[in-house]
Amino acid sequence: MPYDEKLANRIRERFAGLDNVEEKEMMGGLTFMYNNKMCVGIIKDELMCRIDPSIHEAAVGKPGCRTMDFTKRPMMGYIMIDETGMKSKKDFDYWINLSLDFNKKAKSSKKK
Repeated sequence: MPYDEKLANRIRERFAGLDNVEEKEMMGGLTFMYNNKMCVGIIKDELMCRIDPSIHEAAVGKPGCRTMDFTKRPMMGYIMIDETGMKSKKDFDYWINLSLDFNKKAKSSKKK
């Protein structure tokens, strides 16, 4: 499943000054790991963000944002943002910053 390469480049530019960033193809798209934890990603042409579950409901009230339901089950703490929710640099940075802030306290998944 292809993903939006322009969006991938926007994320790469935003993460350029950070150490310990890794790109992984997963979930049919591209995921950006930060400090060995899933942070943001792209599925088709949408931005996937891992955010603090305590602000999930407020986040999905914003334009262009919805709960991630990749497995047909709503996933609290994971949101999808379409183009309307991240057109401006300010909006794009808002979502990236939410993910980076949560990454500090997020648990990494156990390695198999």
